[in-house]
Amino acid sequence: MSQSVKAWTRPHDWAEVVLGVVLALSTIVAETSAAAAWTMVILGALIAIDGLVSLAIPDMVYGEWAQLVLGVLVFISPWVMGYADLTGAAWTSWVIGVLTVAAGATALPVATSAHRTAGQH
Repeated sequence: MSQSVKAWTRPHDWAEVVLGVVLALSTIVAETSAAAAWTMVILGALIAIDGLVSLAIPDMVYGEWAQLVLGVLVFISPWVMGYADLTGAAWTSWVIGVLTVAAGATALPVATSAHRTAGQH
């Protein structure tokens, strides 16, 4: 069984879990507004949960697409939710957003390959 099909082994998905946890917990140290804090905690939790699900079910391709969408949402959230002037929170969102998109984009071909492999009998 290749590493891409074996559960709990893909580094991209572990990176997604870590990125989500960092985003959610960054509200402890970064100056935030209520909107920023809720946005960062909720999106961070969703990123981490999706990463865990992708780790448990490695051939689930739509989980990687969800990561891409979540990464974009995190990146645009400082402007949409009105906290672009809170430097720490905004930069955290921008960096985590870009890294989440990168992790999801890197994991997408791996998940697609695992999906194809899992579908063969």
